Amino acid sequence: MFAPASSLPPTGPAALADFDPAGLAQLFAGWGYKPSHAARVLRAFYDGDGRGHPAAAGLPAGLGERVRSEFAAGAATLAARQVAGDGTTKLLLRLGDGSTVESVLMPDFRADRAAGCLSSQVGCAMGCDFCATTKTGFERNLTAGEIVEQFLALRREAHAVGRRLQTIVFMGMGEPLLNLDAVLAAVRRLADNSLGALGWRQITVSTVGIVPGIDALTATGLNFHLAVSLHAPDDATRARLLPMGRRFPIADILAAADRFQARRGRPVTIQYCLLAGVNDSPEHARLLAEVLGSRRMHINLLRYNPTGLSLRGIAYERSSDETAEAFAAGLRGRGLVAHFRRSRGPDIDAACGQLRRRNEGLVEKSG
Repeated sequence: MFAPASSLPPTGPAALADFDPAGLAQLFAGWGYKPSHAARVLRAFYDGDGRGHPAAAGLPAGLGERVRSEFAAGAATLAARQVAGDGTTKLLLRLGDGSTVESVLMPDFRADRAAGCLSSQVGCAMGCDFCATTKTGFERNLTAGEIVEQFLALRREAHAVGRRLQTIVFMGMGEPLLNLDAVLAAVRRLADNSLGALGWRQITVSTVGIVPGIDALTATGLNFHLAVSLHAPDDATRARLLPMGRRFPIADILAAADRFQARRGRPVTIQYCLLAGVNDSPEHARLLAEVLGSRRMHINLLRYNPTGLSLRGIAYERSSDETAEAFAAGLRGRGLVAHFRRSRGPDIDAACGQLRRRNEGLVEKSG
């Protein structure tokens, strides 16, 4: 088993986002109140997008007072906010211990919908050479409640511009499968019809390819989607870009993805970030097609947002439009399903980790 990175527990008072219905019911019972009140409190909390404390209507007076005194209104506050010309909104949220994490709201093609991107860790230990998050290192895992707080913050942003938060992907800061217990606890709250009410099929968990973690996801039987960040068609290139590639060969990662897909019956998404002169040649496209073979998986091609010099001192650049289109055509010509993910927020700190690095050490900045 690949051991997750160690983490330090957050500090500060508990928030309602920290609880699932069973946990809050147990707490209320310990206080001497009916456990059934927990469902009412949490329903009001999620219906209100986490704004303040839920209304105490229908609660015994003593319980309402205790809820207001025992729980923080929210565990996360806004540290910075950027809005791009295309409507993409990036939030930097400050947690109870002063740590910061990024969350992103992305407008959908439909005017009434939006997608959200959540972080699972403060920083990241994966060391992916082209990623801005890795430059700040790893600090700790997020709690399930802190992940839920991100969701609620993005839903508030969506409501403010007349949209509904329709889908969520765990593709922000951190490796979700190295914080699996908290991610799964949060997913259950987000999907639950009595809480976040997002639905299982509206959630995607992305990984750089932690094979034991993928198998653990498969074993849950939960009906969400899986995305695998491959970024290279061969182990040597992948190991240079993603140090984790040395631990888990591509063949093993794809075998784990096969097991997940066989259990779910829906295609796994292969994420592939095109980097000029690194992994975007016709030969790379041919090798990727050979590696994937007849698998019924979707290839999501990403256009890179430059982040300056990498940890290895390399200034990665995005592939030209001509090169990117040729790469996609090479895959499609071999029978694979490949499409480009729409580039978001080019006029803000759009790449994962950029806004946090720019605002590191600031107490608050709003815009």
